[in-house]
Amino acid sequence: MFALIQSDYKKYKSYGGNFITILFLTQGFWAIMQYRTANFFHRRLKIPVVRQIVLSFCLLWRKSIEIATGISIPASAQIGHSFYIGHFGGIFLNAKAVIGNNCNISQGVTIGVSGIDEKRGVPIIGNNVYIGANSVVAGNIIVSDNVLIGACSLVTTDVAENSVMLGVPAKVISQNSSNGYL
Repeated sequence: MFALIQSDYKKYKSYGGNFITILFLTQGFWAIMQYRTANFFHRRLKIPVVRQIVLSFCLLWRKSIEIATGISIPASAQIGHSFYIGHFGGIFLNAKAVIGNNCNISQGVTIGVSGIDEKRGVPIIGNNVYIGANSVVAGNIIVSDNVLIGACSLVTTDVAENSVMLGVPAKVISQNSSNGYL
């Protein structure tokens, strides 16, 4: 847990923040730190009564963060190291969301459930993915590594490696990858 929080902190620091600014004034970091703590207990606690009590406190903490920042990250989501939320507000991740390492998301992003029949589900997002402001990634899809999803895009189909997606519905506009955005 501490190693993951440290990797997130280093990512924030790489964007120019200092310890005081990141810890006390960066809402995205608050949400990630709360998520990392809750996820640790969600995965590790096995004694039912203790698990329920601790996770109840984590849920109250999550709700307070959600009210203060507009960022909702459930404890059961799976997020790799070096996760970065660029701006706070309107960010909602499904409880079954899977996000790889070294990913950035901006304000207004939803990663959620959608689709019918075999396409109903939650996305799996690869490593080194940038998701731009007000984008929605939904359905039983795979967003491969090194993908850039442009602002205000709706992604509901699988995305190949190194793709740049844009639009509603999102379409591949280039193969320039997320390099330079992370």
